[in-house]
Amino acid sequence: MSCILAYTSPAMGHLFPLMPLLLELRARGHRVHVRTLASQVEMVRAQGVEAEPIDPRIEAVGIADYAAKGPVQALSAFAEAVSARGAFDAPDLLAAADSVRPDGMIVDINAWGALCAAEAWGGARATFSPYTPSLRSRSAPPFGPGLLPLPGPLGTARDAVVRQLTIGAVERAFMPRLTQLRAGQGLGPVPTTDAFFRRTALLLIMTAEPFEYPRTDWGGNVRLIGALPWEPPAQTPEWVSDPGDPFVLVTTSSEYQADEALARAAVKGLAGEPYRVVVTMPAGVADIGPLPPNARVERFIPHAPVLARSAVAVTHGGMGATQKALSAGVPCVVVPFGRDQLEVAARVKNAGAGVRLPKGRLTPEGLRDAVGKAATMGDGARRVAEGYHAAGGASAGADEFESLLGQRSHGQSRSQRS
Repeated sequence: MSCILAYTSPAMGHLFPLMPLLLELRARGHRVHVRTLASQVEMVRAQGVEAEPIDPRIEAVGIADYAAKGPVQALSAFAEAVSARGAFDAPDLLAAADSVRPDGMIVDINAWGALCAAEAWGGARATFSPYTPSLRSRSAPPFGPGLLPLPGPLGTARDAVVRQLTIGAVERAFMPRLTQLRAGQGLGPVPTTDAFFRRTALLLIMTAEPFEYPRTDWGGNVRLIGALPWEPPAQTPEWVSDPGDPFVLVTTSSEYQADEALARAAVKGLAGEPYRVVVTMPAGVADIGPLPPNARVERFIPHAPVLARSAVAVTHGGMGATQKALSAGVPCVVVPFGRDQLEVAARVKNAGAGVRLPKGRLTPEGLRDAVGKAATMGDGARRVAEGYHAAGGASAGADEFESLLGQRSHGQSRSQRS
């Protein structure tokens, strides 16, 4: 069988959704090796997948988009950090390839330098995206501000203007840095980030309709495989199975985004309500103030058993946490703080699977009202869960990647020729 090298950006929200695909490929007999966060290497190895840490200089480059004012500034902060990381992740990927000598690669869409290096490497390669990427489409709003679809000529005109003000502005600022990353690998420039992301032979996106907007023009190399919710095996606390009110699971980001305000609003707003409030704060904020009797704060617990007993999930808009809840048929309240989270919130609203609450209107009372409304939207959440299941998940992604390997079986990658 084949040897497969996977490469992630430094985020658990990118590693965890990839794990079901890697485990499926391993179960099919492939040798699978992943380069990822140093803190997660032992966990990955425990699942039977080879793993080594990425260059520590990559993890040292933080993303401060949570402090941005508006979507353009947030996108710019994100692009600046990702392009800065690219100077390190490009040689890091090639060093991994020299060591592992893979037949194919699966590379994180946020690892821009590694994407360039994979293209120059020349073998069978796929890109994976655990969130909806910023690919243009005539049938959907531009990525960034979280606009809802607006059909007809008015929507077309709106989207064209907004696209230039958001993605267009970011591209004008950062295309020179992307051009430099590509030149470092002996590659020519590309006109847009859209063209850059489309250069892969296969783009696996971990979402599906009806959560995702219908697309008519993304092309055959783009495959939506549904949500791939996954978390490391862990013991479920005994209190999860205790009888009582349904849970409200409140999740915050695994990378610090100043979203402790969401946790504070939740425990205060839902105090005395007929819910048991469970807040997970993996970024490690120690204190969110006094807790009412119906609330508890944990750094990490398995989400799945809590969601099985939950009425609502409250999320910061991270794609992984939100899709994990929706995959369990649990409606969401989404309070977006940055990155792709405005887009996630818009999709929850559009799918009728929950409530979008802007960060600027986050109050304990507003959050309590949003939870009450979301609790009536279980049908929408279950429709989304059915759509994820129908997309095929890890099995569909593995089928697509194995097909790609088969297409390239008569060629050789650069590392194999050297």
